[in-house]
Amino acid sequence: MMRMRWILSLAGLLLVASAIAGVAQPHFGHSATTATTAPAGKTITVSGDGSVTAVPDRATFNFSIETRAKTASAALAQNSADATAVIAALKNAGITSANIQTSQVSLNPQTSQDGTTIVGYAASNSVTVRTALASAGKIVDAAVGAGANGVSGPSLDVSDQTALYRDALHKAVDNARLKAQALADATGLTLGAVQTVTEGGSAAPFPIADKMSAAGAPIEAGTQQIQANVTVTYAAS
Repeated sequence: MMRMRWILSLAGLLLVASAIAGVAQPHFGHSATTATTAPAGKTITVSGDGSVTAVPDRATFNFSIETRAKTASAALAQNSADATAVIAALKNAGITSANIQTSQVSLNPQTSQDGTTIVGYAASNSVTVRTALASAGKIVDAAVGAGANGVSGPSLDVSDQTALYRDALHKAVDNARLKAQALADATGLTLGAVQTVTEGGSAAPFPIADKMSAAGAPIEAGTQQIQANVTVTYAAS
């Protein structure tokens, strides 16, 4: 009888242990999850270039007037008089005050050959002038004739660069679409709407044989090519 009770007690203990073990174990088969990501949309990204060529219609010059004298005050006084004469001549030639700007005034001592003695002073005055390209030759002649002893330039540009750049941008966008369409056709895709556009641009002059030699020094007009660049991303399907 005692043996039977011992067997029944052992069986009960085993059942309790099994129940506890079943509760403690995780049920992996019932808690598994799967993450899914929607496929990204197809796109085509290309760069496009556009340019507009124009003949410059403005020129910028720098005229310098240098004078020398024994004393600093004498050099400055003479230089001031000479610079005033040059500016007056430029205005008489049709340049407005708004297009004349003093760019530098300097005074430097002049020494003997061995560098030990100051023998005089050199004063200099430089003015920057913007003019219509058609008048460039006579403007140079007027400045030199009035006493300018240094000339640098011209720097040529186009007066309406903003409008020309917009035209170049239109051409760049058209060029980008042609490239994108070619890629779509080659890969069996259908080109969709524009997703993004990024702009970038520059301008560089290219000389040609086109002289503006009215009255005075001949000036080569050359050309200025206004360039624009864009990067465009299109949807594709």
